[in-house]
Amino acid sequence: MDRSEQIVFEYLSSQGFCDVVYEPDGNIPPDFLIDGRIAVEVRRLNQNEETPNGHRGLENVTIPLQIKVRALLRTLGPSDGESWYVMYRIRRPLPPWRQLASALRLELAKFRNNINNRETIITISPKFYVTLIKASQPFTDFFVLGGFADSNSGGFVLAELSRNIRICVTEKTRKIECVRAKYPEWWLVLVDHIGYGIDERDHEKVRQLFQFEHSWDKIVLVNPLDAKQGYEL
Repeated sequence: MDRSEQIVFEYLSSQGFCDVVYEPDGNIPPDFLIDGRIAVEVRRLNQNEETPNGHRGLENVTIPLQIKVRALLRTLGPSDGESWYVMYRIRRPLPPWRQLASALRLELAKFRNNINNRETIITISPKFYVTLIKASQPFTDFFVLGGFADSNSGGFVLAELSRNIRICVTEKTRKIECVRAKYPEWWLVLVDHIGYGIDERDHEKVRQLFQFEHSWDKIVLVNPLDAKQGYEL
């Protein structure tokens, strides 16, 4: 098994499936067979960029930054009756995180201390800026990560999830055409290297964005950082 298949095997096991067979028909679809009747195909879901050394997964830069920004927002205090979404856009190469964090903390603290706040865009550095939008309801924290965009990849994470899911669905549908009739049920499980463990509140947003006719009985996104976390489209 490759790493994506290992993650999916762990996910299926965590869902209580005991009879999970890897490559039941050899090196052809499906990747797994559950209970002798549910065929499961696996696909890595990610974006890549061109570098002098070849392709590099954008998640190698984007996701660590997302984790750092989310952690920083939590340090800026609880909601005082209102919350604000923080949406940021980046273009690489970025300044060192220590420099970005200091500037981001300063600007957000100034924003919070202003009693007449309104939706705004703040430039943190020439390649990092944030958009602040008031949430329709307060959350636990005053600042909540609402999303991010990577200008090197071309879109906000939820939109990129939807776009790349469509690509994977189309590709995998073609791949299983000649063996589709062999099993009564087919699932597509995508190991999500774009959104990773996106907030549970965003699951429904992804479902709404993914309005796409397909023939799969189930499509599931699994968090590669925690194979027990997955959600169905």
